[in-house]
Amino acid sequence: QVQLVESGGGLVQPGGSLRLSCAASGIRFSSYDMHWYRQAPGSQRELVAAITSGSQINYADSVKGRFTISRDNAKNTVYLQMNGLKPEDTAVYYCNAAFVLASMREKGVGDYWGQGTQVTVSS
Repeated sequence: QVQLVESGGGLVQPGGSLRLSCAASGIRFSSYDMHWYRQAPGSQRELVAAITSGSQINYADSVKGRFTISRDNAKNTVYLQMNGLKPEDTAVYYCNAAFVLASMREKGVGDYWGQGTQVTVSS
């Protein structure tokens, strides 16, 4: 059984901060690239940040300098520290785990999603 559980969302004023957590179980966490996606109402789901199994990091241009992704393999957890939040950051944020071998993902194995956590940035 694979489970990804996000936490840490909530309501925050513009300029505020939140830290999202995603706790994974049922996978060998260190073998997975981890991602944070977000989806606002009426919008496509977009990739916000990624950290590979080797801890290589990429961010969407819209969050560079404000968000920080990190992982703790000992705790099977990936984090997203969000600073300087803007109203346009409002979305449901989803954690994704992708097995490092694309051939396995192509077989329908090794691509998992959390249930999402709501982040609302509003004054």
